Amino acid sequence: MTATRVLVLNSGSSSVKYQLLDMAAGTRLAVGLVERIGEETSRFQHTHVATGAVREWTGPIPDHEAALKAVAEELTKDGLGLDSPELAAIGHRVVHGGKTFTAPTVIDDAVLAEIERLIPVAPLHNPANLVGIRTAMALRPDLPQVAVFDTAFHTTMPESAARYAIDAATADAYRIRRYGFHGTSHAYVSRATAKLLGKAPEDVNVIVLHLGNGASASAVRGGRCVDTSMGLTPLEGLVMGTRSGDLDPAVIFHLMRVGEMSTDEIDTLLNKKSGLIGLCGDNDMREIRRRIDEGDEQAELAFDIYIHRLKKYIGAYCAVLGRVDAVAFTAGVGENASAVREAAVTGLELLGLGVDGALNAVRSDEPRLISPASARVAVAVVPTDEELEIATQTYALVGNSNA
Repeated sequence: MTATRVLVLNSGSSSVKYQLLDMAAGTRLAVGLVERIGEETSRFQHTHVATGAVREWTGPIPDHEAALKAVAEELTKDGLGLDSPELAAIGHRVVHGGKTFTAPTVIDDAVLAEIERLIPVAPLHNPANLVGIRTAMALRPDLPQVAVFDTAFHTTMPESAARYAIDAATADAYRIRRYGFHGTSHAYVSRATAKLLGKAPEDVNVIVLHLGNGASASAVRGGRCVDTSMGLTPLEGLVMGTRSGDLDPAVIFHLMRVGEMSTDEIDTLLNKKSGLIGLCGDNDMREIRRRIDEGDEQAELAFDIYIHRLKKYIGAYCAVLGRVDAVAFTAGVGENASAVREAAVTGLELLGLGVDGALNAVRSDEPRLISPASARVAVAVVPTDEELEIATQTYALVGNSNA
């Protein structure tokens, strides 16, 4: 029997998202989510795609090992268990691969050691990713396990974009450079945008705007990332749901000296209490827009700051690329918030950008153009599919080697 299925696992600090895909048929077989791992009120939701049946329950799931065993049990109920000979590999999302990992990689002891070595630059993400990998390897030690790194797509950035202007020896000693994140999304969306335009990725220059609770922009020239807004960590760049994005580094010194705040307090402030939630108390763009419609000035200011930063990056990446064929909006806000898309390109007509109001108002799960037919630069909405991207990269690497 040919093995054509890939299980995609995304292990977070207190959650596991998963999808089982059949790469030959191009279909999803199952999707699910385990939340609040380690709590008494853990929540499990599993969907068998073919039938549409949803199973959901709550109860204590003490750790990731228990969570993944529960995933395996739910898949088995649908005849899709981890022991199936049709399962070709398990693909794992790993947030930080540093400079070492530039492509999807079959996991062995050396790869695990390097992911662990990178924990200091991804303390919130890599440990959880490692737990998921080790648990999956214990459940199926005979099966290829593949790491797909958020940072890999951005390793094509030139040194002029990746380096910070600090002492080079210090930067090298502590691996301080711009790595970028959301790479699987930027890779998928840039290729999908080229397809939407009827062109090959190598013939298209795209600015990708991944706008979710976490947000990042990238400049993609001919299918290769040449710049991105996130840096050493996912804190740099755009205004996000709870993260500040770009900030004068001296603000940190000021808070330490004058505010007498600790490093941990500042870390919490910038990562969890800033961005939209810090500006207006909400990090849900739908709620912010509702408040604006009711005349809430604080919400309106937060929205304006969000858009101002976004416009700066669009303009900057037009300069970096020289020629821009398309600007693509993706992720939760990018795909659903028409007001954000319109505001982001309003005033950029000299750069060839504009949106058609009627097209922009359409809600759809399909990639689509929202710019006027006469626009010099296409503006697109391209739903991202990180799980499909991880599965595609995993299957391309291992194929049906264990058939």
